[in-house]
Amino acid sequence: MIDVQWFMAYLALGAVVGFFAGLLGVGGGGIMVPALTAMFAVQGLPFEHLVHVSLATSMAAIVVTSASSLRAHQKHGAIQWSIVKGITPGILLGTFGAALLAAYIPSLPLAIFFVVFMAYVSVQMWLNVKPKPSRQLPSPLGLSGVGLIIGGVSALVAIGGGSLSVPFMTWCNVKIQQAIATSAAIGLPIALAGTLGYLVSGMGVEGLPKYTFGFIYLPAAASIALVSVFTAPLGAKLAHQLPVTTLKKVFAVLLIGLSLKMLHTILTR
Repeated sequence: MIDVQWFMAYLALGAVVGFFAGLLGVGGGGIMVPALTAMFAVQGLPFEHLVHVSLATSMAAIVVTSASSLRAHQKHGAIQWSIVKGITPGILLGTFGAALLAAYIPSLPLAIFFVVFMAYVSVQMWLNVKPKPSRQLPSPLGLSGVGLIIGGVSALVAIGGGSLSVPFMTWCNVKIQQAIATSAAIGLPIALAGTLGYLVSGMGVEGLPKYTFGFIYLPAAASIALVSVFTAPLGAKLAHQLPVTTLKKVFAVLLIGLSLKMLHTILTR
């Protein structure tokens, strides 16, 4: 049986993830992966699978929040479905392929890659860097190539891809509101392909805890997803009442702190 305290911890994590997702429009991977790594380490999960299970579980939890976000943006009619159609083949291939590849990468290199990427995201958020619109969208083939990269990186850090797809679309003269909405739509195939990839790559791996399917630890994924759906609207509502620019800087520091904590967990095991 799973201790009640861990269920409570997963539910609390889901509440925090959903709140920040609604408040700042960010994915939850930056919070979930380090937090789950620490939790799973305390629970005695094998070191060699620590980061893999954290990434996979985070990706699975993102499926529900991505679907909810897509639905919300679709109501406003801002999603550019032509972009989604062009980029999705590459997204699916890149995300699924990277999730399969992750099984062969040791925990430490995965953790280092995660920390470096989150440092990049944090700096962008702190400085509020926005690319200048300076070109047009590429052809469907070019979009698919971009999707391959976005999907691959997203699978290795368990994010919905917004930190990459929104700047790319903005650079290609897509209005920011449409870029954010379209990114929400792109996040669903990323989450689905990543979840499937980690499910397949973890099949047959020994030493994983009960209730783990592939690399996905279902109790944590389900608990986080369940609560985040309810707290995301609260965060979105408060986004119009709180100083979001300041909160983004606080969140950037939080991301760096959690990422370094994750690296410390891996290095001291």
